[in-house]
Amino acid sequence: MSVKTKRLVLLAVFVALAYACSLYIRIPAMPVPPFLKYEPKDAILTLAGFIMGPLAALSAAVAAALLELSISEHGIFGLLMNIVSSGAFCCTAAVVYRYKRTIWGAVLGLSAGWLFTVVVMMLWNFLIVPLYMPHVSHSQAAAMLIPVFLPFNALKYGLSAGLAALLYKPVKRMLVRTNFLPASATVAQGKISMALLLAASFLIAACALFILLWNGIL
Repeated sequence: MSVKTKRLVLLAVFVALAYACSLYIRIPAMPVPPFLKYEPKDAILTLAGFIMGPLAALSAAVAAALLELSISEHGIFGLLMNIVSSGAFCCTAAVVYRYKRTIWGAVLGLSAGWLFTVVVMMLWNFLIVPLYMPHVSHSQAAAMLIPVFLPFNALKYGLSAGLAALLYKPVKRMLVRTNFLPASATVAQGKISMALLLAASFLIAACALFILLWNGIL
């Protein structure tokens, strides 16, 4: 199998996994509004970006968003929202990591993607939500930005950042062992420290706990 074919197959696998996450792992993040749900697809797309670069991450994000049209309740607006949100997160992380290919470069990329996406989605929620929810005016959407959309996006992309940080090295090692990546491919310089593992695990646990509390499960 040629290198180009392996990249296409690998990209298709990431897209399929991202779509499966959207289809089967949709966790209500907040009771109101009900369309705010968490799915771990952006962590998968970010892994594609770390392994194959920002353009691959964007391609995977667009492909996954197109597949999600089959399950989306918001049509073209949902498509645009998915492309913008996933692209902002995974492409930002991948661009930073491309120029600093160390484990701490990955952490920096994930942090940059997290912050950038939260800001971008605040703007997009203000602009787009009134378009596919006609009963919600722009003034009502603006009133929801701080108490609703800001914490939701902070939790959503915090969870995705933590998952991507935990999964990156194991996934890349597996791809090297299965010959989808050359044996010379480096995961990142140095080893993941216990502190980093604990930090990523704590971030995931904290975000999950807030989501459970918000939904009255705990």
